Amino acid sequence: MISNGNKEELLKLDIACKDWGFFQIVNHGMERELMQRLKDAVAEFFEFPIEEKNKYAMPPDDIQGYGHTSVDWSDHLVLIVHPTRFRKPQFWPENLKDTIEEYSSEIQRIGEELINSLSLILGLEKHVLVGLHKEVLQGFRVNYYPPCNTPEKVLGLSSHSDARTIAIVMQDDNVTGSEIRYKGNWVPITPIPGALVVNVGDVIEILSNGKYKSVEHRAMENKNKRRTTYVSFLFPRDDAEIEPFDHMIVDENPKMYKEIKYGEYLTHMRKRKLEGKTHINAIKINEWIGE
Repeated sequence: MISNGNKEELLKLDIACKDWGFFQIVNHGMERELMQRLKDAVAEFFEFPIEEKNKYAMPPDDIQGYGHTSVDWSDHLVLIVHPTRFRKPQFWPENLKDTIEEYSSEIQRIGEELINSLSLILGLEKHVLVGLHKEVLQGFRVNYYPPCNTPEKVLGLSSHSDARTIAIVMQDDNVTGSEIRYKGNWVPITPIPGALVVNVGDVIEILSNGKYKSVEHRAMENKNKRRTTYVSFLFPRDDAEIEPFDHMIVDENPKMYKEIKYGEYLTHMRKRKLEGKTHINAIKINEWIGE
């Protein structure tokens, strides 16, 4: 319905982006069978012996491949899936190739429809936001959280906002673990079977001059159950210029963020550890000029 420009649905989208920074979508057109097939194939991969998984290990100088962090209680697999020229086939596990190809194609369709809807609620023509991206890139990250005996002592993934345009997340249907910060409190995201979770990213916060906030979120551990999330990031090309739209800058809401190339923003973000919204706060104009 959103993709058809339905005014009532666009109003709901506006409220969700303004008040929460996240929402869940149903009736997105992706087959449940495909979603389950991806879950099954990913579960198979993470059950492989470590020697097998390490065939796809992320090198120290790359962002793609299989790995785990020393800070958070999770393993992950990271791939660039769109456009195809950025793919590195050596990091694509054999048992996942076809399913990721099919799933990411559906995510690209859904994601571009969502970005078109965001363009409309930002007061722009439908395709302006996609055009500003120069090309809508897509990354795919699977986070695998094994059971943890002391879940109260560790995080599956530290608190952060996404340095992208939007993130589209498929969750397990029966395990709650993702939480968002809402009015100073942490609120769990209860899975809706078959739904996709959408997080507003830093790019939208910058372009909207702070009207729509990128949501701060984290992943909690579970003592008895493993948990997996399937995160698709959509973002602009590195040379896209990101700054607040002129019509979002008014007397009561002066310009909040400096202009920056998206690639520079990513570089700046990667130099910082995951810690709330420190990376986007650092490019606020007050911070930038040292006030």
